[in-house]
Amino acid sequence: MIKTFRAALLIPAFAAIAFAFSGNAMAHSKAADPSKYVTQSIAVAGAVEHKLRLSVDDLKAFPPSQVSDTPLVCQSGAKVGQLENIKGVLLRDVLEKASVVSKNHNDVKKTVVIAKASDGYKVVFSWSELFNSPLGEGVIVFFEKDGKALEDDEGRIALVSTKDIRTGPRHVKWLKAIEVKKIVD
Repeated sequence: MIKTFRAALLIPAFAAIAFAFSGNAMAHSKAADPSKYVTQSIAVAGAVEHKLRLSVDDLKAFPPSQVSDTPLVCQSGAKVGQLENIKGVLLRDVLEKASVVSKNHNDVKKTVVIAKASDGYKVVFSWSELFNSPLGEGVIVFFEKDGKALEDDEGRIALVSTKDIRTGPRHVKWLKAIEVKKIVD
């Protein structure tokens, strides 16, 4: 009963955070001058033991992850594009290198990971999604498409959750930061 009550408290809290970060979802889709948003590295900070700044070359040192075909589906369910032959690394591997802080056994269950773009766009993942569900196998920080560096309209580093049903809302162009936060005590 107490565990169910705790879970009932966490779900609305997580939903409220996700809703708060989703407000600029449409602003992220097209930029008048995408070159002003291009980032050359990502910062990993927050509730981690080792803050990181990773360039594309740094990311290439991680175990590679490749996806041949990912449809981009927006919140409405409409297919709005396609990501083909992307190469990158699992977000989970980046977080393991940074080492998420967990002072108490259950801290990770109260932790979210926020992916931030240089245009202000943000998306949220729970620690459990990334480390304790099949979804974590498909959250990729990518830097190549069709064997080439990403163009300005995507940035040098981007992120996508390939196992989402609607992949568009958690497709982060111009990825600049990964922040780890404990959301409840």
